[in-house]
Amino acid sequence: MINYIVQVVLFQALFLAVYDFFLQKETFFKWNRFYLLSTPILSFIIPLFKLESFQKTIPQEYIEQLPTVFLNPQEIIVQANQYSSTHNYLAIAFYIGLVLFLGLFLIKLFKIFQLISTNKVLKKENYSLVLLDNRQSAFSFFKYIFINKHLLKSEDLQIIKHELVHCKQNHTLDLLFFEILKIVLWFNPMVYVYQKRITLLHEYISDAEVVLATNKMTYFNRLLAETFNVENISFINQFFKHSLIKKRIVMITKEKSKKMKQLKYLLIVPLLVSMLVYVSCTDDAKDEILEMESIIKQNEAITEGKYLDLEQGKIFVGKSLAGKIVPYEEYTQKEKDFYEKFKNMPNPIFDFSIVIDENGERIRFIKTTAKSDTYRVEREYIEGEDVSFAVIDEVPVFPGCTGTKLQLRTCLQEKITEHVNKNFNADLASELKLTPGVKRIFVMFKIDKEGNITDVKSRAPHKALQEEAIRVINLLPKMIPGKQNGKAVGVKYALPIAFKVGGEKQNDEKLNITTTGLTEKPIIILDGKEISREEMDKMDPNTIQSLNVLKGDKAIKKYGEKGKNGVIEITKKE
Repeated sequence: MINYIVQVVLFQALFLAVYDFFLQKETFFKWNRFYLLSTPILSFIIPLFKLESFQKTIPQEYIEQLPTVFLNPQEIIVQANQYSSTHNYLAIAFYIGLVLFLGLFLIKLFKIFQLISTNKVLKKENYSLVLLDNRQSAFSFFKYIFINKHLLKSEDLQIIKHELVHCKQNHTLDLLFFEILKIVLWFNPMVYVYQKRITLLHEYISDAEVVLATNKMTYFNRLLAETFNVENISFINQFFKHSLIKKRIVMITKEKSKKMKQLKYLLIVPLLVSMLVYVSCTDDAKDEILEMESIIKQNEAITEGKYLDLEQGKIFVGKSLAGKIVPYEEYTQKEKDFYEKFKNMPNPIFDFSIVIDENGERIRFIKTTAKSDTYRVEREYIEGEDVSFAVIDEVPVFPGCTGTKLQLRTCLQEKITEHVNKNFNADLASELKLTPGVKRIFVMFKIDKEGNITDVKSRAPHKALQEEAIRVINLLPKMIPGKQNGKAVGVKYALPIAFKVGGEKQNDEKLNITTTGLTEKPIIILDGKEISREEMDKMDPNTIQSLNVLKGDKAIKKYGEKGKNGVIEITKKE
């Protein structure tokens, strides 16, 4: 939803830029009015269009998902976040703003009806005159024209004619349209700009109609001679608004624009096409599905299940996950978007659901199926492109690593984890005074065809953390590049980094670990030797380099039958 709102605001800004630079100084008032009323609506509609023809022209990018690196593993629940039931503060702020702006609108509306009920009203054939005693004002609201008594007595019909144009052309409806947008999107600055533009355009339209039957000099004198109290109500058409008078006079004296200049409106065609290309190529839900399929292929031992930290949140990939299935009605909007896109995918290789697992976490459960086991990436390698880790002939190699493709991959992951733990300034998080809780940094980088670390990008709760993550990844040594068809190629990686900030104080002399998906009595291995739970609890957390959890077949394969309840592997700092 946030992404949708950002796109709406962006498109409205682009439409307004075209209007301000190319259209507003032209005398095509009716065309401009249509433009200002239609483009805000288009900005809401365009993000909903996803043209498949555009999507197919953009190649899918494959990224190897590395395991999460825990900077302070002694304080983080292994392979899981603590579920937080914190309120959605953005939603609360939105509804507070909505109620506030709705209240302001109703107050202004009440003032209008109060003026009608407390002043004399003269009924005319097509409109009503509301005679004001104490206000030097002239403005209109639907079929009501509000005017000071002395202006009526002086038979100043030019003002009435001007306001009558507003009434006949229903300009109040235009202003109310933007007033409603201001209530719903009170945080969107573009709506306020739109309303100012349409208000000025209304004055241009009325002035143009009046001067057809009136001497321009006389009309100028009327504009400049009187001083009025302007009503502070944004959805009424006011004859006098001091900030607009100069612009109105300039437009009245301007010659009519040549018809050839109507071609300027064709500028909207390339703008619309570029917007459609943009939204079609930023289909977040489809990108996530493709990412899930890529992850399934990358993880060969998927049957035992695996938690992964993605930028979109935590997922679990496997055959089964203990917990409570969340009904569709309780999905967030983003989860619904993903699910709807997933349902429309031809021959999906996994099932999707939202599960509250045994630790109370909200997890995207990617349930592997029979199709997952036979899945192959249906994409030919195009020379010069980066290659998926899952299909590459020879994987990139961290200096010093040897073995099979799977062993080289595992070794690279372990070396990168060790490198990050060793070089990342973990104290930086506490120095930045971030709010307590588990925080995440997401780093993207590429091992290019020379083996260099390039294209490092990062997202984090603070700019300093982004810069620190980029610095650490750039310190990685030069790798042996991956190869495809005998030629060196680039491979992209995504690395989540997790750490805990503040919160409740822990006992510095005791290590307190809870685990996900393990029984009560997993075996505990410290630097290759089995220890008891009591020995682990007495460990100094500051001496720990890393934690790892093995479950199911993987634990049994490595440790035999005694690993059936799971294994916690602990590595101490040197």
